[in-house]
Amino acid sequence: MMINSTQVSYFTLDAYFHTGTFKYFYFMIVVCLYVFIVCANVLLIVVICNNRSLHEPMYLFLCSLFVNELYGSTGLFPFLLVQILSDIHTVAAPLCFLQMYSLHTYGAVEYLNLAVMSYDRYLAICCPLQYNTRMTHNKIATLIALTWLYPLLACIFIIYLNSHSQLCGNIIYKVYCDSHSVVKLACSEAHVVNAYGLIASFGTIFGALMFILYTYIKILIVCFSGCKQTRQKAVSTCTPHLASLFNFSVGASFELLQSRFDMNNVPNMVRIFLSLYFLTCPPLFNPVLYGLKMSKIRVVGKSLMSNVGY
Repeated sequence: MMINSTQVSYFTLDAYFHTGTFKYFYFMIVVCLYVFIVCANVLLIVVICNNRSLHEPMYLFLCSLFVNELYGSTGLFPFLLVQILSDIHTVAAPLCFLQMYSLHTYGAVEYLNLAVMSYDRYLAICCPLQYNTRMTHNKIATLIALTWLYPLLACIFIIYLNSHSQLCGNIIYKVYCDSHSVVKLACSEAHVVNAYGLIASFGTIFGALMFILYTYIKILIVCFSGCKQTRQKAVSTCTPHLASLFNFSVGASFELLQSRFDMNNVPNMVRIFLSLYFLTCPPLFNPVLYGLKMSKIRVVGKSLMSNVGY
């Protein structure tokens, strides 16, 4: 029987499995991960915001990245903790669409933020004499605003289309809500939702990756034709960015493969890990990576911690 979306009051998350008393063990692991993510990202945001020597474009874009890690983690972890302790894995439809919105915007903001960071590195390495005139405070504010506003507005339409689709079921085979899982529940082929989702995702991800590739080709050309000092500067500032990009892209690829292809032959634990990778590993990985690799952040962080100790 066809079920109109207005009649679907809840969704059932069917990827969870019975863990018995181990659910408290899993709960504690997830709590520890979430606490570490919050503490690490908040610490770096405070370090950057409170120290004027770090009010440079590179660090301001990093601050935006860390805020996004907190945003994406908060869209997942509290929900995940409730579901781990629950025996009936259901979620109210409005909460499901809210989580869907936060996780999709998190992914889009992450890619756009990484693209903006690559543009900043391109200007610093390829156009050092023009850097200060081209990367003004107004331009920094505009780039950060666009990085957030475009995904926040674009994803509203995806959620609107999903919430007004006619659904013939309410079982989602994941541990969280996502757009493609709801699209697969539609009673008829959801061509508009699918087309808009593909165009928006492809435009954001492919566009960001092509722009990053372009900037790094330019950076490599300058490095090979420049002096040893230029190459060292490029390596020290670009390595964390490339590692962050690779880590997030691997996780996003896992999620894309699981959403678009049949993964029934893959063990349930593996599927859960693959679907959670891009939501858990970057927020864990990025603050540690940048905190250790960026010497100015490391020095200011140590100074702040020592002052707190006194």
